[in-house]
Amino acid sequence: METILTIENLTKKFGYLTAVKDLSFTIEKGNVYGILGPNGSGKSTTLGIVLNVVNRTAGNFSWFDGQISTHEALKKVGAIIERPNFYPYMTAEKNLQLVCKIKGVSSDKVNEKLELVGLIDRKDSKFRTFSLGMKQRLAIASALLNDPEILILDEPTNGLDPQGIHQIRELIKKIAAAGTTILLASHLLDEVEKVCSHVVILRKGVKLYSGRVDEMIASHGFFELKCEDNEKLVSQLESNPIFRKISSDNGLITAFLNEPLDAKEFNKMMFDQGIVLSHLVKRKESLEEQFLTLTENQSN
Repeated sequence: METILTIENLTKKFGYLTAVKDLSFTIEKGNVYGILGPNGSGKSTTLGIVLNVVNRTAGNFSWFDGQISTHEALKKVGAIIERPNFYPYMTAEKNLQLVCKIKGVSSDKVNEKLELVGLIDRKDSKFRTFSLGMKQRLAIASALLNDPEILILDEPTNGLDPQGIHQIRELIKKIAAAGTTILLASHLLDEVEKVCSHVVILRKGVKLYSGRVDEMIASHGFFELKCEDNEKLVSQLESNPIFRKISSDNGLITAFLNEPLDAKEFNKMMFDQGIVLSHLVKRKESLEEQFLTLTENQSN
């Protein structure tokens, strides 16, 4: 697999504040990567460093297997790391043509990119008449004019209404399906779970997890349970090494699995122990639950 970006032991300090601490991960071609973390976790700083707009304190990064300079590599990168900034009284088409001149690329892809982001019908409309979601989609069209190998987006759905969020997420999936690698920063678990194949989780500049989203949430799931004698049930579960964590809330017992076990087999196991379940549901652990487990394990 071709490596697009390699980050090694990256650190950035702003005075006494360490925004990014000893961060390492790689981005392979053809995937959608999410850098996930709350505000202030170092996401935007990391993007700024690899885009050469923020100076690193220590560590290294290299684009495209380190074969070319960062300056040359960035010609193959499309990025939106700030609010889209276009001329309000110019049309969508004219704004993109101007971007082509600035970037030194041909303007023959303008209509193709407007079509891709669903704005071809509004190509003659002035930018100031666009909704926030449309402005963001125009910005994405602009970042794609040089047919980049990787598209970098910082909080792409920030401030958008539900329809705008849905449109941007569907657009990201569409761009990725066409073969463009994507790196996006987000504080929204839901966003990463819906659009990303890989995730890097940051907290206070420190990496907590890096890997595939499906592997992160491919835990063996958990059972939601109720019975007449919850105390007996909890006692039975706690003595069984199949379960790694048991919790109880308003009479509902949640038992997290260490290994695969289907509901039918589990029900029989409990019945054999004299426990009749009145409620049994097996669920998959969400990214949110995994994220909370990860962050709970970190000291503040």
